[in-house]
Amino acid sequence: MGETGALLGLLRRNFWFLVVIGGLISLLGFGIRANFGLFLAPMSADLGWGREVFALAIAIQDLMWGLGQPVAGMIADRFGTGRVLAIGGALYALGIYGMAHATSPGMFHITGGLIVGLGMSGASFPLVLAALGRMVPEARRNLAFGICTAAGSMGQFLLVPLGQAFLAAYGWPVALTLLALMIALVIPLSTIMRGRAAEASESDKQSMGQAMTEARKHSGYLYLTAGFFVCGFHIAFIGTHLPAYITDQGLSAELGAQSLALVGLFNIFGAIGAGVLGNRFQKKNLLSFLYLLRAVAIALFILLPIGPTTVLLFSAAIGLTWLSTVPLTSGIVAQLFGPRYMATLFGFVFLSHQLGSFLGVWLGGKLFDETGSYNVVWWLGVALGLFAALVHLPIDERPATRLAAA
Repeated sequence: MGETGALLGLLRRNFWFLVVIGGLISLLGFGIRANFGLFLAPMSADLGWGREVFALAIAIQDLMWGLGQPVAGMIADRFGTGRVLAIGGALYALGIYGMAHATSPGMFHITGGLIVGLGMSGASFPLVLAALGRMVPEARRNLAFGICTAAGSMGQFLLVPLGQAFLAAYGWPVALTLLALMIALVIPLSTIMRGRAAEASESDKQSMGQAMTEARKHSGYLYLTAGFFVCGFHIAFIGTHLPAYITDQGLSAELGAQSLALVGLFNIFGAIGAGVLGNRFQKKNLLSFLYLLRAVAIALFILLPIGPTTVLLFSAAIGLTWLSTVPLTSGIVAQLFGPRYMATLFGFVFLSHQLGSFLGVWLGGKLFDETGSYNVVWWLGVALGLFAALVHLPIDERPATRLAAA
């Protein structure tokens, strides 16, 4: 046991080992979640529910993920990340299993919404990034963030086609059960990420309350929070409703799965690229460009005739921006305030992201049931993308006065 502990301690000081383990957790957490959009149409049809029922469950899920993220971050900042990741993985798996056996909309909202959402807040890439922010050298922090974010996209690329294969071969109850077993792998992986490593000395004297007050008074933090709301709106709406939108246009369900997989594939390049470029250029300008690119891509997608080619081109363009905002946004938080309370501070930024997710996924389902179309939500996504492109420009990326003085 002593030799095993010593080996783990040695491995926890290895940059690439930490990045690989963090990447695996991100791959599972985000890859499993990216499958949910595949289940919207078949579950709604088989169970006789309108799409708003499924969409509301995912919206609750996003909301609970967002509300739970700052709390999970506070616990992780105080007691270490490993336990939070393990509990989150267990809840995540339990909730997905419950989705497979829900017999009423209310039960589905509790399992797929409440329980899965709380599980995500614990077994999430924000906690992985926060742990890495403390455990890796500052000079390699953006690279670590980019790689682990890209791993989440790799999960989407690999696990969405696998989920579609499960769905086609076994039906949705068995497919969900298999996904639940896969996410349970986060529990053993979490033991690697439990260390509270080397914290910056200038942050040691700052309490959590002081850190939160400092962030709340910083205009750049508020701009980041507003911009990340838009990111959540886009990702949740597209990730949940795009496969159904594609089949509504007379195209195949397989193309819907391929589109989400392609989003994940291209975001591997986008996320790593964002991590690398974040060391060379101002992150706020990169964020503005990414949101502008999203707005243009969405506008072209809904204006041009839809077909397999336009679907795949749209998926590739959105993929480049999908999670590329994460290493840049989290990087600005760490740059402004240091890594000591990053899980907490990024948790509140992420709450805004999830509020946007709630609105995007629920509004998509509600307006479709009322109008039979997603057009209003698509154009709202364009407008919000332009807003986010503008709101990041005034951010001052210089470290807070406390860090600059130190």
